Amino acid sequence: MTDFRDEVRAWLQEHLSGEFAHARGLGGPGREHEGHEVRLAWERLLGAAGWTCLGWPKEHGGRDATLAEQVAFHEEYARADAPARVGHIGEGLIGPTILEFGTEEQKRRFLPPIRRGEELWCQGYSEPEAGSDLANVQTRARLEGDEWVITGQKVWTSLAHVADWCFVLARTEPGSRRHKGLSYLLVPMDQPGVEVRPIVQLTGTSEFNEVFFDGARSAAGNILGAPGEGWRVAMATLGYERGASTLGQQIGFQREFDRVVAVAKRTGAAEDPIIRDRLVRSWLELRIMRLNALRTMTSLSAGEPGPEVSIAKLYWSEWHRRLGELAQAVQGRAGLVADGPPYDLNDLQRLYLFSRADTIYAGSSEIQRNIIAERTLGLPRG
Repeated sequence: MTDFRDEVRAWLQEHLSGEFAHARGLGGPGREHEGHEVRLAWERLLGAAGWTCLGWPKEHGGRDATLAEQVAFHEEYARADAPARVGHIGEGLIGPTILEFGTEEQKRRFLPPIRRGEELWCQGYSEPEAGSDLANVQTRARLEGDEWVITGQKVWTSLAHVADWCFVLARTEPGSRRHKGLSYLLVPMDQPGVEVRPIVQLTGTSEFNEVFFDGARSAAGNILGAPGEGWRVAMATLGYERGASTLGQQIGFQREFDRVVAVAKRTGAAEDPIIRDRLVRSWLELRIMRLNALRTMTSLSAGEPGPEVSIAKLYWSEWHRRLGELAQAVQGRAGLVADGPPYDLNDLQRLYLFSRADTIYAGSSEIQRNIIAERTLGLPRG
């Protein structure tokens, strides 16, 4: 295990140089617009060197890496301040879902370009009329000959403006309701009938998008699972979303926390006993987050993701939002003013604004609490 971690560390040190030296730290929440082309080139370099899709089976281009090795990679990647991945939705979400539910033909078609960083994906789940109530999907698809025809709207679609493909949860059985009659479709983005409209966020950037499907088409074979089984496939994807990379994410959180502490010391905010108490509490909760993540990883290694992953999402998103509020507090009045025109934000201001989204996307905190109550604690529905 130490040898593997050393190998990762050495490779990153060697290759985050030359043309990629300035890629360090690019991207991340609220900054996905940064250096897209160089990050895409970096993604392809990772793929060529065998550093993508580590946990995938070797026959599909992975390394059959253990969960501990995957955690080590993500931790070292974060410590090296390597650029934010542009292919993480493909590698971390749709890739594992195709491995579990896809046909051999689908695996041959879709997995290699994901591993090589050649095709990017986005997630077509949330809708304007459904919000976090994913079972209320209204986007519809019907089979016409050898093609699915898709009509509807998705929203808060991360990175849709740069994606080649979208995995879409759509209602394929007329008259069906809630979890019934949904199908999980793989839809090409570059076609007539697909319109992407970026949503300008509080940070001034546009990671999220609206996506409109107006008679968009996809081959009949581009469905994961059987028609009507989309809910089961979609829930498996959500489980993969809380995978090994979360431990690497926490190293980024530690870096943000350290920055907040440094600013608190510089501004004198650290002398305020209430601020000091909030800083100590935040530090303790970050340690608890790691322990919870390790426990979740242990359960994941024993089988497919279960509802306990909702605990991790609820915990880190609420913690991160509080850290954003603390980041504003330690800046004092200066935190209310942009660094320059027209809207030049510093790192802590961006942290505060973007972290407001953390408790909404990937399942809102309210939905996570319902999942924990009903599926983990066995409480009756309210």
